[in-house]
Amino acid sequence: MNQINICSLDLNLLKVFEALYEEGGAGRASIRLGITQSAVSAALARLRLVYGDHLFERTGRGLRPTAKSEELRPIIGAALEKCRQSLLLVSGAGAAFHGRTVALGLSDDHELAIGRALIDLAKQRAPGLRLLFKQTHSMLAADALMGRQIDLALTAGAIASRVLGRQVLGSGGYSCLSALPGELGLEDFLRRGHVLVSSGGYVGVVDEALAALGQNRRVEASTTHFAALPALLHDSDCIATLPTHAAQALARLSGLICLPCPIDLPRYSVELGWRADSARDPVIQVVMEMISAVVERLE
Repeated sequence: MNQINICSLDLNLLKVFEALYEEGGAGRASIRLGITQSAVSAALARLRLVYGDHLFERTGRGLRPTAKSEELRPIIGAALEKCRQSLLLVSGAGAAFHGRTVALGLSDDHELAIGRALIDLAKQRAPGLRLLFKQTHSMLAADALMGRQIDLALTAGAIASRVLGRQVLGSGGYSCLSALPGELGLEDFLRRGHVLVSSGGYVGVVDEALAALGQNRRVEASTTHFAALPALLHDSDCIATLPTHAAQALARLSGLICLPCPIDLPRYSVELGWRADSARDPVIQVVMEMISAVVERLE
């Protein structure tokens, strides 16, 4: 764009771009922005002229960003974030919560364990704030933060980046989930089938610990989601070994039994990650404080 384009650009178009990117459809974007769908479509047509690209392609499920949109997303996101921060200088954080969305990247074990508590705390400390939980883990969180797909990341283990801010909030251990009551000794642990939760592969921290003991287990299935365990363990003698906070949450919700793990497993760190520029945003600061508060209640 040249100087004339910049001077004549309606900055509201950038808000439409953000809404289309995040909501994935003109109808949903119009609801979010409080304008008509035809106004969103007209704004998209103007955006396409400004950037010389189609920006979004129609699919059976809505709109999909083009490669140019993916390139523009972090730049436009940073510009809008600066605008919001400037308004906080006169409105204060309290007024800025209303209608504001903060995207938190986390795996579903943490979502199960702290999601409800975080929602309740936000209702008290940040009325009007919208929380968006997005699935991620430590190996993906850095790219999601840098691409502005999420604002904050809560991970088990270190975030794989040296250019992002991060803080260790605590550490966690492991427990077992079972549909059967009774003590769980090493012999039973090795005899029974197992359901592994892993982002990829068929070997987990349990297998590494057992290998050091010259033992192995029988993994019947692997899933990427902790929330699937109640259905996968139901009416079976299978066991799942998972972070204690998730085991306790699933036991409360599903009727499964949380048991001590009969083998020693290394503890892991629980870390909060963020971009350096967003850490200056008072709204993000409040959300970080809330996350820290609810994580402190975990094991």
